[in-house]
Amino acid sequence: MSKKIIINVADHETRVALVEDETIVELFIERKGSRDNTGNIYKGRVQRVLPGMQAAFVDIGLNQAAFIYVDDVVRDNYSDIEDHFICNDVEEDVFSEEDHHATANLKEEKYNIEDLITEGQEILVQVSKSPIGTKGARITSNISLPGRFLVLMPTSSHIGISRRIEDENERQRLKNIVFELSSNSSMGYIVRTAAEGVLKEKVAYEMGFLKNLWCNIQKKYQTAPTPSLLHQELNLSLRAVRDLLLQEAEKLVIDSRKDFESVLAFLDTFNPSLKDSVELFEGNEPIFDAYNLEGDISRALKRKVWLKSGGYIVIEHTEALVAIDVNTGRYVGKYNLEETILKTNLEAVKEIAYQIRLRDIGGIIIIDFIDMEKKSNQEKVFSALNEAFTKDRSKTHILPISDMGLIQMTRKRTRKPLTRLLCDPCPYCEGEGYIISIKTVCYSVYREILRYAADMTGSRLTLRVNPEVAEFLHGEENHLIPGLEKSIEKQIVIYPDDRYHMEAFEIIESVHD
Repeated sequence: MSKKIIINVADHETRVALVEDETIVELFIERKGSRDNTGNIYKGRVQRVLPGMQAAFVDIGLNQAAFIYVDDVVRDNYSDIEDHFICNDVEEDVFSEEDHHATANLKEEKYNIEDLITEGQEILVQVSKSPIGTKGARITSNISLPGRFLVLMPTSSHIGISRRIEDENERQRLKNIVFELSSNSSMGYIVRTAAEGVLKEKVAYEMGFLKNLWCNIQKKYQTAPTPSLLHQELNLSLRAVRDLLLQEAEKLVIDSRKDFESVLAFLDTFNPSLKDSVELFEGNEPIFDAYNLEGDISRALKRKVWLKSGGYIVIEHTEALVAIDVNTGRYVGKYNLEETILKTNLEAVKEIAYQIRLRDIGGIIIIDFIDMEKKSNQEKVFSALNEAFTKDRSKTHILPISDMGLIQMTRKRTRKPLTRLLCDPCPYCEGEGYIISIKTVCYSVYREILRYAADMTGSRLTLRVNPEVAEFLHGEENHLIPGLEKSIEKQIVIYPDDRYHMEAFEIIESVHD
């Protein structure tokens, strides 16, 4: 499987696409003035402690107050890495068996938020989840500083190895290197996938770099005002290099000479051998058009997604969860109903996994597959869904199909889904997904004229409406206006006006000469 990183840079926006076999599978967008603050480190002040929620609100200088849960507050030099390790959406299981036992024992200890922090207290925190909708940023005081080969965890003493390094001898070699280099330090490290096969000298260099970075952050904390930004994560292009190049892709193509040179300079410091994997795109057409990416991006914003067989899936976002419904649509099959349903469900599995990853849908996801009578077919669909998510870098957990034919799953969320990032609620329906029907508007007009006519002194009124509503009043509902005229004993003149919203209308009194 060939993997590429395609980067489109403009003054107002940077887009990064991860492409597998010529198909876009992940999309990251950073816009001017709204840079993702996941990974940023702040000096904040506790605004309010909520014992009933075991959480606190912290002012870190953003528009909305950030919130921190009790489990995210550093205590006794312990960091709950399993739940709160962040590295720009790179999800890595870093625990050996003994690490899990240590974590389990510590988790049994219960703490109250009011015993750990107080209102007005200054606190050093890192954003683990960017603000989403009306929710402020989620923060943690368990700091993690990612490099190319290592992640430094200053508030932890754990040493962990990425689960993607499967060779046991290599895992042990890297663990020995990190133990030796950090023997005089109480800080913890995660060895990232990119460190596989890397010499001890490179690991030592990066360890020194990350230690110096942490020292500088601590110095800034002592003198900086509250609230303030102490450390900002890399821009999107450089994060793509650090987190995706080599580890996820063999090649990076970028269409900005300035950013191309910035990437090369970054690689000079961290991994010069990767410079040959970076290419400057100098074609005449836009880079995303050259790689046929725009169509898939547009499709990822649609509520309904058609399958090749003629079936389709519907993706609905709600406040609490995302619901995905599978339908046979135009597909009628060839042999029997059960086979038709199974084929549609299996085809839907691939599209669902693809859309969830591309749209970056997180949280609770409920999938309503078409009901299958055979248990063996249900197991096939469940297995296929698990298989489809093996390529997903975000952590997922999938439950078996319920008696009602539903699958419940969760997917780790750290940033806004694509639809929230690129779309606004419809000004017509205000995000409801519906507008009032023309017939309902006509009946609303009827009732409003009856109310209005009671206070009229003139002999005629003018009704201004959307042209489609006017056409409906003259056509299918042509009995309404004559009946009204007879009832109120006044003339009604209808004026179509395309400046009016479908649901809007205006009644104006006039005197008939």
